[in-house]
Formats: sequence, C-alpha cells, structure tokens
Amino acid sequence: MKSNRGDAVFRAATLGFAASIPLLFLGIFLMLIWQSQLAIFRFGFGFLINSVWDPIREQYGALPFIYGTLVSSLLALLIAVPLGLGCAIFLAEVSASKYKEWIATMVDMLAAIPSVVYGLWGIFVLGPIFGLSMMSAGVLLAIMILPTITAVSREVLQAVPNPLREAARALGATRWETLRLAVLPPAASGIIGSIVLGLGRAIGETMAVTMVIGNRPEVNFNLLAPAYSLSAVIANEFAEAVSDLNFSVMVEIGLVLLLITVLVNGLARLLVWKMVSNSRIQ
Repeated sequence: MKSNRGDAVFRAATLGFAASIPLLFLGIFLMLIWQSQLAIFRFGFGFLINSVWDPIREQYGALPFIYGTLVSSLLALLIAVPLGLGCAIFLAEVSASKYKEWIATMVDMLAAIPSVVYGLWGIFVLGPIFGLSMMSAGVLLAIMILPTITAVSREVLQAVPNPLREAARALGATRWETLRLAVLPPAASGIIGSIVLGLGRAIGETMAVTMVIGNRPEVNFNLLAPAYSLSAVIANEFAEAVSDLNFSVMVEIGLVLLLITVLVNGLARLLVWKMVSNSRIQ
C-alpha cells in the first residue's frame, strides 16, 4: 500500500514536470499575442509583407527582418552542414588517431565561446573581407552552429551498432560503402535532428548577428549588402520604443520570430518522422 502511494506521488510529480514545459511555452505565446494585439489589429497580415520601416511616421513592416533572418540562417546551414558532418564522420568513422579526442574537445569548446566574442571576431576578421553584411552574418552563424552539428552527429554515428559495420565489411564493402549503406541510414534521423538544433540557434542568435549584419532594414538580394534580422531589431530598438504602437510592434516581431522557429522545427520533425517510418517499412 505504501509503495503504491509512493508510485502515485512519483507519477504526479513527473507529470507536473512534464506538463510545465508546454504550459510555459503556451504562456510565452499568449503573452506575446496579448502585448502585440495593438500592432496586429493596426497592420494585420500586411505587417509580414510590408518592407517599410519608419518609426517616425508609425509605418512598420517586418519583411526585411524576416528576409534577413531566413537568408542568414540558410547561409549558415549551407556552410556548416558539410563542415560539421565531414568533421563528425572523420572523428567517428575514419580517424584512428589518439588525437581525435583533442579535436573533438576543441570543436566542443567553440560552443562555449560567448556570442559577443564571436561578434567582435566577426567585426575584425569578417568585416574587412565581406563588410558588415548578410554574408558576414551567415559565415559567423555557421561557425557558431558548427559545434552543435558536429557534436550531436558524432554521437549519433558512434551509437550505430558495430555489427552493422562488420556485416557490410564481411560482404566486401569498402569503408565508404559501409558508411553510406550501413551507418548513415540508421543515423539519418539523428543527423537531421542536429541540423535542426543548429538552425534553431542560427534563427534566434542575437548579439553576434547584430554586430556584423549591418542593421539596415532593406530587402537586398546582394549578400554583401547590409541587412537586418528579427532578433537584431528587437535588441537595437526595444528599449527605445517611443509609443505604445512601437512597443507593440517590437513584441509582434518577437511573436513572428517564435512562429518561424516553431514552423521550421515542426517541418524538420515531420521530415524525421517520415524518414523513420520509411526505414521501418523497408
């Protein structure tokens, strides 16, 4: 009887912990909607497709910031995914050197560097090359998400059971064929998960991007031109909101950033779910 009561308490406690996370997310979502309702009713859907940003005349459009956030994040993925996966495959499948753990430690240490230090490095190193621009922001974000993609992908590859590798080699497969046919398929969902984690950090990164992206609210297809991002405009202008409408617009930009993050993560999770389902069917 005593043990049953203990199980019930334990079950209720863990249920409370588990429920607190979605409730916290729901609370953040509702707070953003409540605080941004003035801007939502004023501008409606046009807020998302309008590129005019003029606080003096109270004309606001989030398109330049949405464009800057998505393009800089995609640039970061294009650079970081090949580098991160290549490094993870080398560390998990290719290298037999005792120094590979040192390399892995150095990659992990990149994640511990404060974002403001990355921003300073970007100003002094990337600035003279690309200027304060979208390209500088993309390259800097790629370096920042590299440790996440590399570390998680390496752990996933190392978790693939050795009998799969041994069976492929017993059939005469080369190292590349073993990797392609026996290792990567069962690790694919985890690797995509690592990319999603990296993308989530790229979308929400604030300080480093603010320091190198140029902070110009324009939709410019030239990657070497200054741009702006959702997180950067909040960091730069939230404390200087001069009216209730301006404050509400800042909160709505935060709401847009949250919705983009949820949408991207949802699509990625759907992709992972389909890949896992297909592998089970096969």
